[in-house]
Amino acid sequence: MLSRKIPIDAAPPHVAPTYASRGMTHSVLRNVLPEESMDPHSAYQLIHDELALDANPALNLATFVTTYMDDEADRLMIETFNKNAIDWDEYPQTVALQDRCVNMLSRLFGASEHQDGVGTATVGSSEAIHLAGLAMKFRWRNARTAAGLPCDRPNIVMGGNVQVCWEKFARYFDVEPRYVPLTPTRFIIGVDEAMALVDENTIGVVGILGSTYTGEYEPIAELDTALTTLCDAHGGADAGWDVPVHVDAASGGFVAPFLTPELLWDFRLRRVRSINVSGHKYGLVYPGVGWVIWRESADLPQELIFEVDYLGGSHANFGLNFSRGASQIVAQYYNFIRLGRQGYSEIMKSLAETARWLATEVGRLSGVTVVAGGTDLPVVCLRLSEDMPFSVFDLSDRLRLRGWVVPAYGMAADAESVSVLRIVVREGLSRDMADCLLADLVAALAHLRASPPEPAAAAPAAGAPAGARAGAATAPELTRHPSVPVGACIGGAGRVTSKKVEKKTKAVC
Repeated sequence: MLSRKIPIDAAPPHVAPTYASRGMTHSVLRNVLPEESMDPHSAYQLIHDELALDANPALNLATFVTTYMDDEADRLMIETFNKNAIDWDEYPQTVALQDRCVNMLSRLFGASEHQDGVGTATVGSSEAIHLAGLAMKFRWRNARTAAGLPCDRPNIVMGGNVQVCWEKFARYFDVEPRYVPLTPTRFIIGVDEAMALVDENTIGVVGILGSTYTGEYEPIAELDTALTTLCDAHGGADAGWDVPVHVDAASGGFVAPFLTPELLWDFRLRRVRSINVSGHKYGLVYPGVGWVIWRESADLPQELIFEVDYLGGSHANFGLNFSRGASQIVAQYYNFIRLGRQGYSEIMKSLAETARWLATEVGRLSGVTVVAGGTDLPVVCLRLSEDMPFSVFDLSDRLRLRGWVVPAYGMAADAESVSVLRIVVREGLSRDMADCLLADLVAALAHLRASPPEPAAAAPAAGAPAGARAGAATAPELTRHPSVPVGACIGGAGRVTSKKVEKKTKAVC
């Protein structure tokens, strides 16, 4: 997220609390570094009060990111906030914990004992994806150079539903992105359509284990088989056709191994050479930690690895970041030994059952169609009938008045005519809370049917976000609708927000 420098007179210049401290006698500058120090309690109270305007993380059903950990994990993270994970010599035991996590993940993802896989912790899956993409590009370029073939036009094949970090990789590292178009009835990659885009300049094909749009798994085994057939038909590696599959398992990498261990999507497949996963999603760690694992060390070109010796000793480093906190790595290892297969399986089973129950109940509501209902990721995705006098964006706004953050958005290119509401079920959304959400959803639908929003009076003004809806400046009343039963769960303090909605080109949560 970019922040811009603004003129001092363009916004209220001061934070002027009335009760941050009864001893405070002056306001605090917002955008200019204060000249004087202040009491630590006052500084804490100022920031604490402002952050109260954020959504309640427990009711944020937009994000896949973990919002709950054990008290013991919290304590371990606090104890290691001051450790820099890059300081190998100074903090060798932290490095040992990362090594153990990489080993556990490599085996969890189906690597055989004879394979000498490698991997590293990253700052989320975004960095992991950039590293995996670079490895694919360099591996392809090296093979082309060795064969005396041109290597100036690399491309990567992926579905139009990929997360925005794949667009960033392609743009930042000068790789042509080739997107498999979606359709109004298919929201993930099509295998035949993907193969039609592959050629000798393709550095890799991306398969997603859990689309951010709908939670669906892409057919990675089918991609593997089709790609092998295609490469073999063109002479295979000897002829310059050795295209790997990278699996973006940011969300599903900690779900599929525990719910559907028989599903083939990982290193058990011939062409899957690298996998990324987000520890801060269903890995159950606070943000931000990710992991990228290569099947074998040969899949990571050596020229990408830097030997760093100015921290005391020589250490191999591959990452876009250098310094980073150690606490999330420690927390990931805590989860691994604390939960084990049994614990992760129990949690994922519970989340999946809640998602399927919620999908079943939502599917019974008039005018609502369930697009995805927890059969892959524990995600419920729904759309409204075209004859409804309101949209999923109106429904999202109405739920926000009860404290729920449930995003509405249009699908990716070529399926943008379909707009959906997505509910991410993660630890913290219990069956009881899901029941509360359902009650509020029923009440919101009833209110919008009885009092449909006024039609848009005009198009969004120039410069408004793409997809912003016009004529929505007035927020509805903050009252309980009569159809909400007394005692129904109060999601949280109602918060009036702008009704402008930006439909992003790619899902980013």
